[in-house]
Amino acid sequence: MPVSEFRLRRRVQFYEVDFAGIVHFSWFFRYMEEAEHGLWREAGLSIAAHDAGLAFPRVAASFEYRRPLRFEEEFDVSIRIAAIGEKTIRYACEVTRGDTRIATGAMTIACVSHRPGEPMKAVAIPASFASRFQVATE
Repeated sequence: MPVSEFRLRRRVQFYEVDFAGIVHFSWFFRYMEEAEHGLWREAGLSIAAHDAGLAFPRVAASFEYRRPLRFEEEFDVSIRIAAIGEKTIRYACEVTRGDTRIATGAMTIACVSHRPGEPMKAVAIPASFASRFQVATE
């Protein structure tokens, strides 16, 4: 069955916070990527399969911050597939602490050929990959 979303539960670590004990903005991108990897594993795939001759670089990423996260707080990172194109996948992400929305984000990845000695070039997402995913219903 195709996968459309994934939820990850985490706890804020000390090295993720600034001197005020608040998570540095850059960590939200790491949280989103960690959830993305979980989504791919749930689909039975690896986003970094070394033998596939493909790579999935990020071509766009953004976050909007609403509330701070602090040291040792538990939170959830939810990622869902917002769109699948011929060569790209766009995700929507939400970081929550209980019922409180902390941040929302988006990321787009592109499928590229990745072979030693050759420049990367955007290519169609192979059917064997695309068939494992579906756009999430809102």
